[in-house]
Amino acid sequence: MSRIVAIVGRPNVGKSTLYNRIIGERQAIIDDVSGVTRDRIYGTSEWNGKSFTVVDTGGFVKNSEDVFEAAIRLQVEIAIEEAAVILFITDVTTGITDLDEEVANMLRKCKKPVILAVNKVDNNTRQLSANEFWSLGFEETLFLSSITGSGSGELLDAVAEKLPPDAEEEELDEIPKFAIIGQPNVGKSSLTNALLGEERNIVTSIAGTTRDSIHSHYNKFGKEFYIIDTAGIRKKNKVHEDLEFYSVMRAVRSIEDSDICILMIDAQTGIESQDMSLLSLVHKRRKGLVIVVNKWDLIKEKETNTAKEYTEKIKNKIAPFKDVPILFVSVLEKQRIFKVIEAAMEVNENRNQKIKTSVLNELLLDQIDRNPPPADRGRIIKIKYIMQLPLKHPAFAFFCNHPKHIKNSYKGYLENLMRKHFNFEGVPISIVFKEK
Repeated sequence: MSRIVAIVGRPNVGKSTLYNRIIGERQAIIDDVSGVTRDRIYGTSEWNGKSFTVVDTGGFVKNSEDVFEAAIRLQVEIAIEEAAVILFITDVTTGITDLDEEVANMLRKCKKPVILAVNKVDNNTRQLSANEFWSLGFEETLFLSSITGSGSGELLDAVAEKLPPDAEEEELDEIPKFAIIGQPNVGKSSLTNALLGEERNIVTSIAGTTRDSIHSHYNKFGKEFYIIDTAGIRKKNKVHEDLEFYSVMRAVRSIEDSDICILMIDAQTGIESQDMSLLSLVHKRRKGLVIVVNKWDLIKEKETNTAKEYTEKIKNKIAPFKDVPILFVSVLEKQRIFKVIEAAMEVNENRNQKIKTSVLNELLLDQIDRNPPPADRGRIIKIKYIMQLPLKHPAFAFFCNHPKHIKNSYKGYLENLMRKHFNFEGVPISIVFKEK
């Protein structure tokens, strides 16, 4: 189920500033020039015990004034289709503009929860001026200043209240869901078609021909799962910025819906910045991961160690989460494509394994005693007990006397220790420290 929060609105109302405040990092470029955000930016946040993905749609419009209206309309349409909650941002200093009215008209017709946020309300005069925005007709209308942070807590309270239950809270589905993700034209739809043995998706050499989500049921050779892919074609004259934005929203949605993500990369280009962003999101959302290097047949000058060296390059780039299966395939030639499914099934098993408390303590406590957490300000830290938490992904609680004083470097040591004793290939691990 989608847990995407999309920030929409006309240019220069403070969408990127609000995005940075919600995720707690300064990722989006902020400037007074409208449309400065060129890359589609997304990150994760957590509030009131609910985690969600935030998509900053800033910069979705091009530079020329005459396309603002059409571009904003496309942006809102995509957000309505993909997001679970929509944050409609306006600017109190300019009042309600024609573009605000148009966006409001579209959002009033949608069935998704919409929160109207009136931004830049940072003094009493602006507080009074902001009242005019109630006329847009949104029941959930909040005043805030994304620069100072005033009102952002109330906004996040409203977002958390409207989000669907977390995947961890949902009833577990025994049939795993595999999402095929990656940049346009790396062979995602071709892989789906090759596995299913039918042309479910239109495949062309034009990047970005895939559009609508499809959950294809696979039940052959003793393996059963769903493939989450996209399908449909857009007219050539519409393959512009809206498709780039749509592909990001679709990838985020696919990751949210999946158990295991199959990241496809082009052997000729390798892992690029957009792939790294997807990897980061997969890791933060605690999904399983398989990396597939497609078009390996196009690498002509292969030697004995070519694949091994390529694997090392990828692992160095994706560090510290390097315990991931990496496969080399040619979807066009149907080379090793079923190895992808075998790897995804194994990662799914790794993700769902339950380890007895007695086994955890028997295998790990002795080694932890021999290499205990470093003392902090004179506090001797002792880990006394370990147990797996009842979540959908592998999560472990380490009970100790001073949980807040264990450093991240030691947390990394514990993760490596667990990976040494148990097979968690392709699976992010959560480790928490609790007081006992």
